[in-house]
Amino acid sequence: MASQKSSSATTPQATRAPTAKEPKRKRGIARVAKLLDAGAAVFAEQGYRAATMTEIAARAEAPIGSLYQFFPNKDVLADALVARYAEHVEAALDRIRAQVADLDGSQLADRLLDVLVAHAAERSLALSLLDARWEQPGVRPGVLRESLRKRITEILTLWRPQLPEEQAEVMSVVLFQAMKSLVQLHEEKRYPGKAEAIAHWRGWVQRYLADA
Repeated sequence: MASQKSSSATTPQATRAPTAKEPKRKRGIARVAKLLDAGAAVFAEQGYRAATMTEIAARAEAPIGSLYQFFPNKDVLADALVARYAEHVEAALDRIRAQVADLDGSQLADRLLDVLVAHAAERSLALSLLDARWEQPGVRPGVLRESLRKRITEILTLWRPQLPEEQAEVMSVVLFQAMKSLVQLHEEKRYPGKAEAIAHWRGWVQRYLADA
């Protein structure tokens, strides 16, 4: 009777998805930053599907092999750009958190509203990359949204320690939506009353926090 083959001999190993290579030295960090900037520019101009790794390498004035060394494919590069946007916004919220004890309601409202406006172009690119790759994005919109809301909740509870956590969580949803809506208002091209509308929007958020 022939001996049974072990299941491990016939079961294929799970393939690991390629990931970005983390640079170790200053030179590598600078090179990766330049590659990311080039990728952002090409994706913004041509869209995710039309952009090519060859053109991105050329825009970065880097050998194609250098691009593939850090980003094995276009998906990995797109994921890295979305992750970079998330890091920038999270860092901005963390800076507000570090200073929140010294802020009044109006100041806190303006600081929060300014976060997404300051990163509007990067946000637009990140959302377009996620939309183009909705089947398998590396950083899903829901994960990013929850991370940012959590940071806003922490800011609110530090700002007003007596605020119940449940209320802070609800307020973080409202504030995050207000932050996103202000970006859309800033992006309006032909609305003559945009400046006044932005002032009204900021005033509403300031009063919302004052009521807290």
